[in-house]
Amino acid sequence: MSEPLHHALLPAGLPDVLPPDAGHEAALVERLMGVFAGHGYERVKPPLVEFDDSLLVGTGAGLAHQTFRVMDPASQRMMGIRPDMTPQVARIATTRLAHIARPLRLAYAGQVLRVKGSQLRVERQFGQFGCELIGSLAPEADAEVILLAINALAGAGARDLSVDLCVPTLVPTLCTAWGLSAEDSHQLREALDRKDAADVAAVGGEAARVLGRLMAAAGAADHAVAVLAELDLPPDAERDRERLARVVRLIRDAAPNLMVTVDLVEYRGFEYQSGVSFTLFCRGVRGELGSGGRYRAGQTGEPATGFTLYTDTVIRAVPPPNLPQRVFLPHGSEPGLCDALRAAGWVTVAGLAPVADNDEEARRLACDHVMIDGRTRPIKQR
Repeated sequence: MSEPLHHALLPAGLPDVLPPDAGHEAALVERLMGVFAGHGYERVKPPLVEFDDSLLVGTGAGLAHQTFRVMDPASQRMMGIRPDMTPQVARIATTRLAHIARPLRLAYAGQVLRVKGSQLRVERQFGQFGCELIGSLAPEADAEVILLAINALAGAGARDLSVDLCVPTLVPTLCTAWGLSAEDSHQLREALDRKDAADVAAVGGEAARVLGRLMAAAGAADHAVAVLAELDLPPDAERDRERLARVVRLIRDAAPNLMVTVDLVEYRGFEYQSGVSFTLFCRGVRGELGSGGRYRAGQTGEPATGFTLYTDTVIRAVPPPNLPQRVFLPHGSEPGLCDALRAAGWVTVAGLAPVADNDEEARRLACDHVMIDGRTRPIKQR
């Protein structure tokens, strides 16, 4: 005879978030959204589910394999549950807000759902929040979103932050300029992903020489940019080189103490980026806090850049909140006094029936104070 199904059993990667973590997460997201608003980023709220022919185009196409699909009973069309919010914001910017002056600054926050988790993030449902800057090709736009993410996280208490820059268009541009076949370019791309110097060297010629130096230059941003400046690159790669150097200078000028690294051959996870991209880390915290970079927005291909932060990782990078004091209000307490306590920042927990021992009831309800005769006092120790 089979055991009865446990009603609290949840699908893998879909956890409950319990007190106080749920409250901490919500307060943290709203605090950082306030920072984004202060920099001119206006909030949008896309739907949880969209028709898949609008959800999975442009930057969203790469997440088709991660998208849950359902049939819309009203229209009989297939819909997708969003696996990422950036494509939705891009759609809003290039359609509903196409008439708004550029550059357009938008912010968002919400939950996403994916078919599979990853090694670093086993959760399939998690929160995203971030910003998108649409309509500018200027390197200053790239630097703005990177610095905004860093400053917002630092303001929330995250320490030892770092940003790792990459230019995922650089290697494909070089392979095209050198006339490498699609097969050779793919094999070279895999060797670079593995950081396999021997396989890269086996290609021979100019490709092996240049890509070998680019791979070896990974590390401190100043060193990587200097190595890149020394190389004789095809004209088509000059734009990537100049933009990266400019973005690094802008970040250095604004945040000289920030740890900035560069990987000139990184590509994984940035397949649909169109320029300078980045990942945000915090020392001692597993996984990335967020990522972002330059892309083409919507079906119009409008230039854009932005970042997404992951709430489950960010919450591990910031100190826990100072929880407000909780006071137990015995049954029949005066409502006016209760209102005054809440206005002063207390959390009030009202008794719903008389009890024999108010201190014991306060302790049972996780309160550290009790109100007696209109005054609050700490609960008595046992």
